[in-house]
Amino acid sequence: MASVTHRDMVHVRAPGKINVSLTVGQVLEDGYHDVAIAYQAVSLYEDVRAFPADDFSISFTGPVETSMLATDATNLGIKAARLLSRHAKYRGGVRLEIEKHVPVAGGMGGGSADAAATLLACDALWGTNLGREDLIDLARQLGADVPFALTGGTAIGTGRGDQLSPALCKGTFHWVLVLADFGLSTPAVYAELDVHRAKHVRDIAPAVPAPEVSAEVLHALSNGNPHALARVMTNDLQVAALHLQPSLVDVLQLGDESGALAGIVSGSGPTLAFLVDDEDAASDLVATLTTEGHEALYVTGPVAGARIVAD
Repeated sequence: MASVTHRDMVHVRAPGKINVSLTVGQVLEDGYHDVAIAYQAVSLYEDVRAFPADDFSISFTGPVETSMLATDATNLGIKAARLLSRHAKYRGGVRLEIEKHVPVAGGMGGGSADAAATLLACDALWGTNLGREDLIDLARQLGADVPFALTGGTAIGTGRGDQLSPALCKGTFHWVLVLADFGLSTPAVYAELDVHRAKHVRDIAPAVPAPEVSAEVLHALSNGNPHALARVMTNDLQVAALHLQPSLVDVLQLGDESGALAGIVSGSGPTLAFLVDDEDAASDLVATLTTEGHEALYVTGPVAGARIVAD
């Protein structure tokens, strides 16, 4: 049994992410796809506070609408806590309070950040003292993006996105995010991509079984060159997300016409990420997008993964 701790609360902060590059392989026999992703953690965070309890519970605060989120055993944060308790043979529970800033179903891995933060918080709260690699192994059981929320920075994810290798990234990249007031289902976006590929099988190159991140993307990141990165950012899921939510096309065009180096759907969407030169360019773009009625905010990357915060 894990050792008992005397902590009253553990606060962990974990970042959301954007996918600088996302290549989707062909659909496999099990219905899933292998992917190749260049992840970058950005300065939009989830704050998870874990308190001792006899059972498992979760609640939400913050500026993000959370009324649609489950608070029972199907919630990813609860799943993370229960998984760790089983693994460590811990016989208590935890009360999780999550202050959400990453949009729900927005393609930025907010739920994955919650799960990663919960693993780290409960490990500290319960004194289970797992090493980082053990936590990452548990994270892989919870979802493809959860391991990256633990590690942060810039990384390449292959397989289902959970096989991580760090990527060299120089300097700071400046991003403007446009948040939507609706979500997109990741399975629905992948299904739409499969439909699109089947419909246009004679017009587009066939997907490969095991995709890779291009050397051009890696080179732009390692040189810290936003102009080079803007030329090679790609997301195979973007066409599917735009089919499901055509209104995003106009926002991408507005960003491109208002000073962004490039714009992209983040993951399965609907959050949009615009790469800009610097903080001044970001401020100008945020002002333009806000004037047009969009919720826009400035973030930077890369940032660290899930970390304990001293309250």
